[in-house]
Amino acid sequence: MIYRKFQDVQLSGLGLGMMRLPVQNGDDSTVDEAAAAEMIDYAYQNGINYFDTAWGYHSGNSELVAGKYLSRYPRESYCLASKFPGYDLSNMDKVEEIFERQLEKCQTPYFDFYLFHNVYEGNIDAYLNPEYGILEYLLKQKENGRIRRLGFSAHGSVEVIKRFLDAYGQHMEFGQLQLNYMDWHFQNAQEKAELLTKACIPIWVMEPLRGGKLANASDEMAGTLHSMRPEETVPGWAFRFLQSVPGVTMVLSGMSTMEQLKANIATYETNEPLSEEEFATLIKCIDAEVKKAGLPCTACHYCTSHCPKGLPIPELIALYNEHKATGGGFIAPMAVGSMPEEKRPASCVGCRSCEQVCPQQIRISEMMADFTSMIGM
Repeated sequence: MIYRKFQDVQLSGLGLGMMRLPVQNGDDSTVDEAAAAEMIDYAYQNGINYFDTAWGYHSGNSELVAGKYLSRYPRESYCLASKFPGYDLSNMDKVEEIFERQLEKCQTPYFDFYLFHNVYEGNIDAYLNPEYGILEYLLKQKENGRIRRLGFSAHGSVEVIKRFLDAYGQHMEFGQLQLNYMDWHFQNAQEKAELLTKACIPIWVMEPLRGGKLANASDEMAGTLHSMRPEETVPGWAFRFLQSVPGVTMVLSGMSTMEQLKANIATYETNEPLSEEEFATLIKCIDAEVKKAGLPCTACHYCTSHCPKGLPIPELIALYNEHKATGGGFIAPMAVGSMPEEKRPASCVGCRSCEQVCPQQIRISEMMADFTSMIGM
C-alpha cells in the first residue's frame, strides 16, 4: 500500500468510502452487515487506514456500521472521518445535536477528520451564516480534541468554493473534491484542484470512478488505453490519473464488493503516475466521450430522501441516460414498465425538493418530464 504523509500521520493512499457498502435486496438503507464487515476487515488488514462515513450515507446506517466493526480495532490504528450534513438546510441549527449523535453512532471519542459536507450553491449562505455557529462549534470540538483535523467537501462551482475559502479557508486543513478524469473539464475539476493547491490545502478525492462509470470504457477508448499500458486495467487508469494530479493526498473509493476492494488495493501497491502524453490522451478521449454522455448522476441517493413520492431517482436517471445514449431502444421502457406505477417518472410532481440537495445540480424534474414524454409512462 502506498502511504502519504499528512501532518503527523501516514495515510494510506486509498481510503474506504462507506457510501456504497453492500446492501440487501437493492435497498440502499439496508446494509449487508456480514459482507460490509468482511470488506472492512480486509481493507484494514491490507493497509487501508482511512475510513470515511457520513450522517446521511445509507440513510444513517453507514455510521452505525463503521462504529460497530471498526471499534474492534485499536482506535489509534485507523483514521475515521465523518461530516456535518449541511447539504440538508434543516440541519443547520442542529450541529451540536448531530455531532454528539455521530460520536455515539461511530462508537468513538473523536473524529480524526471532520468535514463541512457538500459545500455548494444551495447551502453556502447558511454555512457562512454566523447565527448557526457551525464553524465556532466545530473549532471548539477541535480545541477539545474531539476533532483532530477540520476540512470540507464541495460539489459546488469554483466561485462557491472560493467564497467558502475566503471566509473559512484559514481553518481548513484539507479539501475534498469530486475529482476524476471525466470531470477534469466537465465539472471544472482541474480549476478546483488548482484552487486548493494554490491555497496550500491538500486534496482529498471523492468519486474517483464517477460512481463506477469509469470502471468501464467504450471499445474505442479501451483500445487506446490498452495500446499505451497493456497491463493496466480500465479502473486502474482512473487511479493512475489521480496519482498524477499535484496535491492529491487521499483517494476515497466507495467499493461495494470484495472484488472491487481487492482490485483497488492491488492498484495502490504501486505509484505509477501518467506521463504527459498519457495524461493528454486520456483527457482527449474522455472529453470526446462526455459529449455523447447523459446527466452526471453519481447515485449518491441524497435526492431520494427528499422526494415526497419516494421515486428511485438515481435508477431513473440511469435509465434516462441509457435511453438517450442509445437513441431509444427497449431496455429503458421495459425496465420502467416493470416498476410499480407510482415509482415511474410520470409520478414526479415537479416540486424540485430533490434538486435542492443534488450535488451535481441536475434538473431532475425536467428530466422526469422529458423521460415521461419519451417513453409514455
